[in-house]
Amino acid sequence: MPRDLDIAVIDDDESFRAALVESLSSLGYKADGYASAEDYLGSIGSKSFDCVVTDIHMPGMSGLELMQQLVTQGTTTPVILITARSDTNLAAKAAAARAVCLLRKPFEINDLIGCIEGAVKD
Repeated sequence: MPRDLDIAVIDDDESFRAALVESLSSLGYKADGYASAEDYLGSIGSKSFDCVVTDIHMPGMSGLELMQQLVTQGTTTPVILITARSDTNLAAKAAAARAVCLLRKPFEINDLIGCIEGAVKD
C-alpha cells in the first residue's frame, strides 16, 4: 500500500514523463513532472519531495550532475536514476553517485515502486 509520498519525476521526454506521473498518481502517490534538472532545482525552494526519479541523459544538466548538485546543497532526498541507454559504466556511475536504483527503460512500474518504497522506508 503506497504511503502519502511526494515524488518528483524529471525527464526531458514529455510523453514518458507524463505517463510516469500519471501511473504514479493512479497508484496513490503525489507526483510532479519536470522537463529538466534545472526546472526541478528552481522548484525545490517551494516544495519538498520524498524521492526523485530522474533520467540520466537530458539536455543541460544530467541526472548525475543533478545528484552532485543536491549533495552540494546538503539535500538527502533519495534519487532513482532511469535511462534508455545501455552504457556499461552507468551502473558503476550510479552506484558511485549513491543512487538508490538504476532502472533501464522500458521498465515495469512495479520495479519503480519497489525502488521508491525501498528508498523511503524507515
